[in-house]
Amino acid sequence: MKKATLSQRLRYAFDRSLSGGTVSLIGWLALGSVFIVLTATAIILLTGLAPEAAEGQEPQVLGFAEAFWQTLMRSIDPGTVAGDMGWGYRVLMFAVTVGGIFIVSLLISVLSSGLQGKLEEMRKGRSFVVEEGHTLILGWSARVFLIIRELVIANENQQRPRVVVLADRDKVEIEEEIRARVGDTKNTRVVCRSGNPIDLVELEIVNPHAAKSIIILSPDDTPDADAQVIKMILALTNNPNRREEPYHIVAEIRDEKNMEVARIVGGEEAKLVLSSDIIARITVQTCLQVGLSIVYTELLDYGGDEIYMQEEPRLVGRTYGEALLAYESCSLMGLRPGGGGVRVNPPAETVIREGDKVIAIAEDDDKVVFTGTPEGAVDEAAIAQAATEERRPERVLVLGWNKRGRTIVRELDNYVPEGSFLKVVADTPREETWLDAVAGELRHLSLEFEQGDTTDRKVLDRLGLTSFQHIILLCYADQLDAQAADAKTMITLLHLRDIERKKGESYSVVSEMVDVRNRALAAVAKADDFIVSDELTGLLLTQVSENGELLEVFQDLFRSEGSEIYLKPAKDYVAMGRAVNFYTVTESARRRGETAIGYRLERHANDPARAYGVRVNPPKSEALTFQPEDKIIVLAED
Repeated sequence: MKKATLSQRLRYAFDRSLSGGTVSLIGWLALGSVFIVLTATAIILLTGLAPEAAEGQEPQVLGFAEAFWQTLMRSIDPGTVAGDMGWGYRVLMFAVTVGGIFIVSLLISVLSSGLQGKLEEMRKGRSFVVEEGHTLILGWSARVFLIIRELVIANENQQRPRVVVLADRDKVEIEEEIRARVGDTKNTRVVCRSGNPIDLVELEIVNPHAAKSIIILSPDDTPDADAQVIKMILALTNNPNRREEPYHIVAEIRDEKNMEVARIVGGEEAKLVLSSDIIARITVQTCLQVGLSIVYTELLDYGGDEIYMQEEPRLVGRTYGEALLAYESCSLMGLRPGGGGVRVNPPAETVIREGDKVIAIAEDDDKVVFTGTPEGAVDEAAIAQAATEERRPERVLVLGWNKRGRTIVRELDNYVPEGSFLKVVADTPREETWLDAVAGELRHLSLEFEQGDTTDRKVLDRLGLTSFQHIILLCYADQLDAQAADAKTMITLLHLRDIERKKGESYSVVSEMVDVRNRALAAVAKADDFIVSDELTGLLLTQVSENGELLEVFQDLFRSEGSEIYLKPAKDYVAMGRAVNFYTVTESARRRGETAIGYRLERHANDPARAYGVRVNPPKSEALTFQPEDKIIVLAED
């Protein structure tokens, strides 16, 4: 075996020391400076060199201290050598000065490089986040801006709220995009870090073990988006440094087949939002209920009224029906029993027990205030007796197709009466829609498919749009990129509204968009259009991150089983043309086994400043005169 020579060992040691970075390099430069100064000092002491004395003065004799000091000054300050006298001394000091210039130049270069490297490291966002009780967002998608905006609104009454974002992108780019798209974050501080949320080392940077809640976003334009989400959940729940108490994780899953695996890895700690399923269900409900879109927006965002849960000891032993009239400034919509679960619009005779919470719609959590029922609040004479009307079969047209289409067809079958008809027109070949497999499950719908270009005016003209009460526009998200898919949807929507205007036809249209930014561009028609997009998923993720119990409430509302939100004629509840308060409306709905939570005034249907006539959670003592075309917003089983 060949042994290393002394020179090789010294060279190896020198190379290792240089790899120590800026500090090591400064150390070597310091040694070089000391070597030059000590060498020059030794020469002065051995040769007796000294500056020449002026005429009439005795020659100087430099001791060690003075020689060291004079040499050191000349190595640092090149201008000092100009005043030296005597050529021997001048030559020596000139050599020291040249060596000093060389070393100082290297020192400046090393410091500049070291500072630049430190700034680059800071730019990458690698420092540890010391925040506690923060909301942590893992991953990156277009929904992150909406979520941050909603969190800013939700945190307005909180002290020192913090939102931390960890994404596999450049930190500066993340911060610039958030500033541009979110704007003023008010009292909420947004902290960004760059790193892979799946990497355990990089995950530790954002201090997930001290987070109040963790939102996991499904990455955009990634084939294995669900796999990435599941890995992020695993990085938290199976982390060797995990905390003892459970995490509050909210994660987005795109494909239903991955839900079971996500439940296994997330357990009780992860609240899973199946985005495609939710969007499909909301599309169906808003298609059949004109104006329902505004109600859902009101409940999901933090701009107006939201859903809260609160225990009220004074209601123990009383019924849900009595509790409905016991709140002036908020509207009850259900109960959360102390044993768990939620009951939306339970029977009026349901007794409230100790530990039960009321589920209420209110402006803020501190607005859920028990007031009791004022004497004479209900105007018995104004309560109307609803006439029973037999539901007529519905005709629905679906233009366009994506993987959510199958869920939409199944959900429509749960809502429409027997004898209803559904027609699907899309560019997609029939075999790729898998409609034949769905057709055998349908109980109330008959199904017809036609392949055609939904942006072609001729195709739309021959469909006989007048015969359909509801039209759903689905984007081609499975075949095209977001912008191309949204462009096709907008072209079709423009054609539909032009046909409606020219032919005097009338039908409700629900349009699905991929990119939230295209929603404003697509809102070219009346307010009945509801542009369903991943924005709904972002709003739901934010709500559940603030209160995990809300996921059960929204899942109950979105299912066809149990109670859902309906807009029903006001004439079925109270007398028309007569001033009544919402106590009376609430009592009338209670007698029908329903829960009233608001109303829609048709006279304001085209006024965006008045939320297109929709009012959720009105003050119960406020008097209002309803017209026959107005609607009452209720929770009911059908």
